[in-house]
Amino acid sequence: MHTVVVGTHGTTVGDVIAVARGNARIELSDEAVTALAAAREIVDALAAKPEPVYGVSTGFGALATRHISQELRAQLQRNIVRSHAAGLGPHVEREVVRALMFLRLKTVCSGRTGVRPEVAQTMADVLNAGITPVVHEYGSLGCSGDLAPLSHCALTLMGEGDAEGPDGTVRPAGELLAAHGIAPVELREKEGLALLNGTDGMLGMLIMAIADLETLYTSADVTAALSLEALLGTQKVLAPELHAIRPHPGQGASAANMLAVLKGSGLTGHHQDDAPRVQDAYSVRCAPQVAGAGRDTLAHARLVAERELASAVDNPVVLADGRVESNGNFHGAPVAYVLDFLAIAAADLGSIAERRTDRLLDKNRSHGLPPFLADDAGVDSGLMIAQYTQAALVSEMKRLAVPASVDSIPSSAMQEDHVSMGWSAARKLRTSVAHLTRIIAVELYAATRAIELRDGLTPAPASRAVIDAVRAAGVEGPGPDRFLAPDLAAADTFVREGRVVEAAERVTGPLA
Repeated sequence: MHTVVVGTHGTTVGDVIAVARGNARIELSDEAVTALAAAREIVDALAAKPEPVYGVSTGFGALATRHISQELRAQLQRNIVRSHAAGLGPHVEREVVRALMFLRLKTVCSGRTGVRPEVAQTMADVLNAGITPVVHEYGSLGCSGDLAPLSHCALTLMGEGDAEGPDGTVRPAGELLAAHGIAPVELREKEGLALLNGTDGMLGMLIMAIADLETLYTSADVTAALSLEALLGTQKVLAPELHAIRPHPGQGASAANMLAVLKGSGLTGHHQDDAPRVQDAYSVRCAPQVAGAGRDTLAHARLVAERELASAVDNPVVLADGRVESNGNFHGAPVAYVLDFLAIAAADLGSIAERRTDRLLDKNRSHGLPPFLADDAGVDSGLMIAQYTQAALVSEMKRLAVPASVDSIPSSAMQEDHVSMGWSAARKLRTSVAHLTRIIAVELYAATRAIELRDGLTPAPASRAVIDAVRAAGVEGPGPDRFLAPDLAAADTFVREGRVVEAAERVTGPLA
C-alpha cells in the first residue's frame, strides 16, 4: 500500500488524492512530531499564565471576551467540538471526508497549531483504520473555515457521534475506535479550536475537482475532434501557427490535442454537394478557444490549491518566534473564488459540447447524416431524447455556475460578518463535474455513431481506436431504436474512468 508521510511543510495534490481516493497509509515524520511537541510547549506555557490568550484561555468568536479558568478549559474544548458539530442534511461522500481530515492533519503537523503529537497520531490512526466520520451537507459558511464539517470529524476523535466503518456501515464512533484499538483523545487547551479552523473541506473538493477536470478537458478535446470528423469539418483551423498568434497556453494545447486525434482522417475537409465549406460553425471551429480558456482557468485553480496546500491555516497560530497570534487566514475567499471560476468554465464546456451534439442530430446542419442519427427516421427516434438529457444537464450546469462566493451571510453575532461560502461553491462544483462527464459521454455516443454512419469514409486511426474501445465497453453502435439509458450509462462510466483519453493516446501518444 502507498504510504504518505506528513511533514511540516504542507503536502501535494498527489498525496491528497492518494489518501482520499486510494486509501493510502499515513505516517507522521519525525520532523512533524518534533514540531508538534515544540509548539505544544509554547501553548502550555501560555495556558499557565494569568493573561487571557484567544483560543487558549478564552471563549471563541463573539464569546472571546470571557476568560476561562483552568478547571474549565478541557470542558471548553470538548464543548466547542460538540456544539459546532451541528450539520444537517445528507452524508458527505467518503472521499471528501478523508480529504478533509487529511488536510487538517497536514496543518496540525505544521507545528503552528499547538496540538499535541498524540492528537495528530490519532487523526492518522483513524484514517488508516478506514474510519470515516459522518459529515453532513450543510453547516459550513466557509469562515472560519469549514467549522461544522471539521467539528464532526473532531467529534469522532473524541469517540462521540457517528462514523462509517471500513465496511460502509455507520456505527457509534466510540465502538469503531474501540474495535480498531484506538483510544479517544481528551482535548486540552486550544486543541478543539485547532481541529475546526480551516479551509480543508473546500480545498479537498477543489483538488479532486481539478484532477477530474484535467481528464475531462482532454476527453472533451477528443470528442470535439470526433464531432468535427463526423460533420466533415475542416482541421485547418487547428494549425499551430493560427494559435501561436493568440498565445493562450490552454488554447494551443486543446488545438494540438484535436489535431493529433485527427491525424490521418479520411473524413475531414469534405464538401457536401460540391459546395465548398469555408468555415465550420463556432461550436466546431472555436472548440480550442473555449476548452483552452477552461484549461487556463484550471491552471490558475491548481496554483491556488498548491499555495493553500503549503499553508498552515488556523486561528490563533503559533509563530516561529513563540508568539501566538490571531489572524484571518481561515477565510475561504481564495479557494472559493477558483471553485466558482471552475464551475463557470465547466458550464461553458458542457454548453459547447451540447451544441455539437445537436448539430450532429439535425439533418439540416449535419451535412448528410440521417435525422437524429436514426436507423429509419420516423419509425426510429434515434438519439433525439439523448440530446434532451444532455440539454437538461447543461441547463442545470448554468444554474450551478452562479457564484456562491459573491454571497455572504453574517454569523456569530456579527463577529463573523463576512463569509466566503466556499463549502457551498465546492459542493455545487462536484455536481457540475459529474454533469460535465455525462454531457461529454452523450457527445461521445453521438459522434461515434455518426462517424460509423459515414459509409465509405475512413476515420483517423485515433478516432477508430476510441470507437473500438467504446464498443468493447458495451456501448452499441448504429441500429434500430433500443433502450438507450444503459448505453448512456456505459458511456458515462467510460468517460469518468478516463478511458476516452487512454484509447486515443494508444495511437497519438500523450495528449496535453
